[in-house]
Formats: sequence, C-alpha cells, structure tokens
Amino acid sequence: MSFEQVIIIRDKTRLEQLIERFNSKAQAKFYIERSEGDFEYYEIENDTFYQSLNKIQKTISKRLKYKVIDRSFLPTYIFTEQDLVLVIGQDGLVANTAKYVNGLPIIGVNPDSERYDGVLLKHTPDDLGAVIKNVLKGEYSTKQVTMAKAVLNDGQTLLAFNDFYIGADSHVSSRYDIEFKGKKERQSSSGIIVSTGAGSTGWLSSIFNMKNNIIGHSIVSERENQAQMDWGDNKLVFVVREPFLSKVTQTNIGFGIITKKQTLKIESNMPTKGVIFSDGIESDFLNFNSGSHVEIGIADEKANLII
Repeated sequence: MSFEQVIIIRDKTRLEQLIERFNSKAQAKFYIERSEGDFEYYEIENDTFYQSLNKIQKTISKRLKYKVIDRSFLPTYIFTEQDLVLVIGQDGLVANTAKYVNGLPIIGVNPDSERYDGVLLKHTPDDLGAVIKNVLKGEYSTKQVTMAKAVLNDGQTLLAFNDFYIGADSHVSSRYDIEFKGKKERQSSSGIIVSTGAGSTGWLSSIFNMKNNIIGHSIVSERENQAQMDWGDNKLVFVVREPFLSKVTQTNIGFGIITKKQTLKIESNMPTKGVIFSDGIESDFLNFNSGSHVEIGIADEKANLII
C-alpha cells in the first residue's frame, strides 16, 4: 500500500468548546472561575494539545502532505487507499474514526500522556517520525479490531467499534420484541447493550460490576467469563439492561453471544424516540421507532490500528 498523504483527525479541545459555548475566552473564564473552577487547567490542556499537534505536523511535512479535519466531518469525508489516517486526541476519537475509514490503517497519537490513558493511542508525537518512516517502508504491523454492525430493514447501517445502545433516547422504558437463537419475546427495559471485544472493558464491564455489587464480589459466573473478549475475537456480547417483568413483557432473553452464524434481531415497539447509537456518541445514531427491525451482527469491516 502506497500512501500519498496523512489525514489528521482531531477534535475541539475543551477550552475551544467552552469558548464556543460562551462566545469568548473572557466570558468562559468568568463563568468557570465564578463557579470556583480551575480555568488554568483548561488552558494548559489546550496548550499541550496544540504543542503536540504542531510537532506532528512538522514531522509529517518532512515526508508527506497532510490535511487536518475535525471529527464532525468524518461521516461525509471520502477517504482513499492512498490516505494514512492519524488520530490525535482521546481514545474515543479512535473508535469514532475507525467506523468511517473502510479498514485503512490508523495511527493513534496521544497528545497528552499525563491526562489521557491512551489505550488506543499507542504512539507519542516524539516517536511519530520513526513510525511514519517504517509505515512508508511497509515495515509495520496492525492490530485488527472486530466491529459490530446494525442493519435496519430500510437498508440503513451503522458500525460500532466499542458498543451499540438500542432503546429509548431518554430515561423512559425501551419497548421492543427481541429474538435470539430461535426464541422471541416482548420486553420493556432500559435498553440493550451490544459490546465488541474492544468495548468489553467499558460500558459492558460496568453492567457486570453493578451485578457483582448486588450479588457479592466473590461470585463470578461463567457468563461473566464469556464477556471477557480479545479485540479481534469474532464475537459480540449483548446484555439487556434492567428488564421488567409484567403481564405482557418477559425477561428470559437477557444475555447472549453473537457470532458470525448467530445474530440478534430486534423489532421496535416505540412510537417515537427510539434510537440505535454507537460508541457513546448520541449524535451518531439511527432512528429506531415502531415498524423498524434491526439485525445486529459482526461487521465484515475490521479496524486496523498500527502498533
């Protein structure tokens, strides 16, 4: 694969988001300090990000052309096979980017290792030069990450790097029919979470933590062991959150392993406000109202993180 340019994906810093909200830096500072917050923290974080971004741009410019785009343009930007994708930000930005680059290799760069864990950000601005050099020589390896795919009956699709949420868009009951392994039932719950291996240590793990707090930390079930997945495992785990038993709703289907041969099917019974969103990004969603059917399975596409 021959790369001609680097596409740098970034997000607004928290300081930039504050300035957007309050129309000026002075107004943002006034609001934060009046609330006894530490405005200097936002300034230092912003400065550190731009120092890293500038260093990255200088490093890349020695070898390749580059373009910087904001994460908001990801759904509409057209990537080509000659693009080398670089993400600078937090882990969630890598997850969001992977859904739109059609399997292109991704370099994750941690701009602020003192603040960000960087589970998906394996590189720093200082080691980027060597990474780029090796990539251009073809001397690099990638870690493949299994993604989930939702397909609606009207043909719309959505990918998830970490997880899907299927349910109501607010704190009301999610109503739907669920079908898995030949069994089908009507449910009312707080929604359904479908997790990939990459996401299994996130939202999914918090659900099991809640269960352990109720039944005792010493109890570890076989199902919890099944939920521990490697990033490349060709399986997904789904969990129904807080299912409610009533005269018309059941709770028998609450957990399962989705494979290439075994998908999860859901039919919405929500007149309005039903959604499917991925990776915790509520703006990246499909409407899922009455009349909508979705099938959740393993995506053919893989995310490729350069390691």
